[in-house]
Amino acid sequence: MALDRRMLIVWQLAVSACLIVTLLVTSGVSSAQAQTEGASAAAKPIGTIKTISGNAITLASDAGPVFNVSVDDSAKILRIEPGAKDLKNASPMQLQDLQVGDRILVLGKVSDDGHSVVATAVVAIKKADVTSKQERDRQDWQRRGVGGLVNAVDPAAGTITISTQSFAGAKSVVIQVSRDTIVRRYAADSVKFDDARPSSVGEIRPGDQVRARGMRSPDGSQLAADEIVSGAFRNIAGLIASVDASTNTISVTDLISKKPVTVKISAESQVRKLPPQMAQFLALRLKGGGPTAGNGVAGAAQPAAGQPGGASRGPASADGSAGGTGDRGGRADLQQILSRVPPASLADLQKGDAVMIVSTQGTDSGGVTAITLVAGVEPILQATPNGTQSMILPPWSLDAPGGDAAQ
Repeated sequence: MALDRRMLIVWQLAVSACLIVTLLVTSGVSSAQAQTEGASAAAKPIGTIKTISGNAITLASDAGPVFNVSVDDSAKILRIEPGAKDLKNASPMQLQDLQVGDRILVLGKVSDDGHSVVATAVVAIKKADVTSKQERDRQDWQRRGVGGLVNAVDPAAGTITISTQSFAGAKSVVIQVSRDTIVRRYAADSVKFDDARPSSVGEIRPGDQVRARGMRSPDGSQLAADEIVSGAFRNIAGLIASVDASTNTISVTDLISKKPVTVKISAESQVRKLPPQMAQFLALRLKGGGPTAGNGVAGAAQPAAGQPGGASRGPASADGSAGGTGDRGGRADLQQILSRVPPASLADLQKGDAVMIVSTQGTDSGGVTAITLVAGVEPILQATPNGTQSMILPPWSLDAPGGDAAQ
């Protein structure tokens, strides 16, 4: 009994060490990156269960390879909560309780070909637990979030000054960063929040877009940040010159540069097409006319509390307000307005359509990937003939916190 207990303690310490450097997507660190730190990724595969039958599991690892996992009869299986970094609160679970979509970390002997592993231990996070945490995070980003364009950065003072955009105009917010603030930055060629890497205030530059959540001052001019995500994104507005369904790309003639831009529409891209009435409403708001936020077209589109869309599933609006289609100052919430527009696809886009796009910066290979694309915006572009800065789109996913925080 004493020997078994000592072996269990040693095993728990080993797994805890792995958890610190590898677990989990909800910790905000790319699992593929984390696996390169510490022990070999091949020896401790981490990923999502693709199929499961008896004691045989097909694991789609975050590093890329697919593993055939055979769970030993004596293997210990533990369940932890999303974001856990040790096994202090882990609870035992049965193999039959694992399901497709659950996240697992596997310890065991990997075959010589690197495709199979006999598991001696499995640490699991249930898909339902991840979904629940995602929803809590989304609500918190909505309630305590602010975002906008960076005007100034002072790494020594730990401050970032951003300009939030709304139909009521621009407003400056000073974000205070502490030693405990989690700082991440989007990858240059990715639209997924999972690919955002650990970063620092020193990497943030004027012109970047920043999203932060934390405690706001009473007047909303300052925010003590718990978490920050930043990125260098492109804003493109123009007419579609061509649509290529075979490559999932469109060519857009940018109104500012007058040059064509190839835009890839990926599975993660958020595509919306505004109904004409809503586009007209937004154009009127940009011109300073039309009904106040929460009335007219936007009010008609607003679902009742508790219904889908009744509370934003993403972080707060592009102007930092939260709730409804505007805040107490009547500033329209573009993020929430767009979230109520049904998703569209590449098939809904046609040559000559006016679009507004937030995309990745792109890579040396050329082209960009759309993060947010909104079509049917002809009235909006006509209302802002000198550019679309007053109607800048939020770069973050319409359905997730600051992007796609935990898939």
